[in-house]
Amino acid sequence: MTETTTDPLAGRDDADIAINAIRCLSIDMVEAANSGHPGAPMGQAAMAYTLWSRFLRFDPARPDWPNRDRFVLSSGHASALIYSLLHLSGFDLAMEELQNFRQLGSKTPGHPEYGHTPGVETTTGPLGQGFGNAVGMALAETILAARFNRPGAELFDHHTWVIASDGDLMEGVCAEAASIAGHLRLGKLNVLYDSNHISIDGSTDLSYSEDAGARFAALGWHVQEVADGNDVEELSRALQAARDTVDQPSLIVVTTHIGFGSPNKQDSAASHGAPLGADEVRLTKEALGWPQEPTFLVPEAARRAFSGARERGAAAAASWDETLRSYRQSHPELAADLDRRLAGELPTDWTTALPSFEVGSKLATRAASGKVLNAIADTLPELIGGSADLSGSNNTLIAGEADYSPADRGGRNLRFGVREHAMGSMMNGMALSGLLRPYGGTFLIFSDYMRPAVRLAALMNQPVTYVFTHDSIFLGEDGPTHQPVSQLLSLRAIPNLTVLRPADGNETREAWRIAMERSEGPTALCLTRQKLPILAETAAHADPGVARGGYVLADHGEPQLVLLATGSEVHLALAAQQRLAAEGVGSRVVSLPSWELFDAQSAEYRDRVLPPRLTARLAIEAGLPLGWERYVGPQGRIIGQDGWGASAPAADLEQHFGYTVERVVEDARRLLGS
Repeated sequence: MTETTTDPLAGRDDADIAINAIRCLSIDMVEAANSGHPGAPMGQAAMAYTLWSRFLRFDPARPDWPNRDRFVLSSGHASALIYSLLHLSGFDLAMEELQNFRQLGSKTPGHPEYGHTPGVETTTGPLGQGFGNAVGMALAETILAARFNRPGAELFDHHTWVIASDGDLMEGVCAEAASIAGHLRLGKLNVLYDSNHISIDGSTDLSYSEDAGARFAALGWHVQEVADGNDVEELSRALQAARDTVDQPSLIVVTTHIGFGSPNKQDSAASHGAPLGADEVRLTKEALGWPQEPTFLVPEAARRAFSGARERGAAAAASWDETLRSYRQSHPELAADLDRRLAGELPTDWTTALPSFEVGSKLATRAASGKVLNAIADTLPELIGGSADLSGSNNTLIAGEADYSPADRGGRNLRFGVREHAMGSMMNGMALSGLLRPYGGTFLIFSDYMRPAVRLAALMNQPVTYVFTHDSIFLGEDGPTHQPVSQLLSLRAIPNLTVLRPADGNETREAWRIAMERSEGPTALCLTRQKLPILAETAAHADPGVARGGYVLADHGEPQLVLLATGSEVHLALAAQQRLAAEGVGSRVVSLPSWELFDAQSAEYRDRVLPPRLTARLAIEAGLPLGWERYVGPQGRIIGQDGWGASAPAADLEQHFGYTVERVVEDARRLLGS
């Protein structure tokens, strides 16, 4: 299991040796782990080699160089491919890591993970997500170029390259993302489609018979075909044509053989997701003219094949550094903005732009969100976003800013169209630039359509902001198809996602503050359609109460019980508190806009807000009651939504489902045994 620096393959050119080194390293990784997917790397090896050695711009010594090309392995199950490429290209990925493929603590997990392995640009594996991320990456490049590039100083001019599989193209998110990429004419997005006609179940004929090239052409893509996925020169011509096409994204349909070289498993699902087995490995290496021993063999020629790419990348990175140095002198204000973003910092005075709201006025939290967004937009030029065709309802437009379009790459209002899943995936790709703070809006009910992308944003620690409006049954007449019941609980179940359901404009302002100051992990703002009064209590306590996730909003008398609520139900709790006070019952109202933030507080703080002695606790939230047990305890009660809503005005729904002062007071009396 040792690496050799000798070349036992004299007489074969470097390209052939490198391609087969990729294949055999992938085979050996899967075999050693007794787990993985050898077939795709074996079939994709030639196209990957051609891309990485001749076209991809990268510097292994600086994997985060801002103007590097991005490579996305959307078919993330082929992870052995990218680990082989990273190792051979000189990234900080030692042979021991390849030998520990899929093992605990290694840098070579079963699917590529962003932030875990140097050179991995995004977490892939759930098919279609990498494709959508890549569209966001290509979009980000155009936005950054419009913002920072000046004549003679093109700081951002990189390409995004993708290897995608049959399975990627079958996924709905891929169709959504491909559609908007064509519409936006993202010419620096180039996709190699590994068309090997095999899926886990067998031939793709079982479920997939479309002409992918024709579909992408109809979506506005530049489409080419490479009949032999092992023909390096044919691949080079196609890649060059793709790079030269600047007004359309490019798809190259590459016909390959899954498990190439395996005498008994090539072109078969048997090579997709399981080791070849010792006998087949021996036969495959024999067929490829590769030495049987040692395993994990890396001839010097395989490294030499990537040396030109390494040298070109290092030179390009050094030239970029020099351009940036000159840029700081010729464009100091833009350079200061760029340097701040590169440092991962917000402007020091950005919070001075946060608005205040008049106590007693009425405003839906979705409208308050729009006011906060517009107030901070000028101070945060990295803030860019839109909605899935609901900008008027979500209040996500930045006033005075243009729509992003092929004619105006500097527009800050993104029109994602009715493509929630692509929107979520694209925002991840934009955030991965490290230089943009994307946000996207839709109705809370449709968070389900983009949930896989939300989950991956949380897994990758990306600071994406979701503006989810129409947050409860109180959206009214649109009825149960649009009324979220389980979505709050569902989002709270995602690790590293901070969910905030503010009670009024003041809490909404603080929720945006939290979202912007959170550098690792996404934030979901869940906002009302209906107007809510601006509370004097939140004006006094929302800062820093919201940042702590929960806080005492109001005490009346000596509290005998605690009323806990989020969002619009905080107002109901306060009204019930007044009614109870008139009956001589003291109570505490606690606003709990974020479970995640509250749970992260010290035990001492949590006990101050929810004293253990106050066991009579009543939670109120117009969503599934599940989960509130942790806050009300075994002696508490929960007023929640156990079933679907209904189509009716919000006031009628309040009465019908029992979100009334009378109901709260009655339940409070029962808790107190009176």
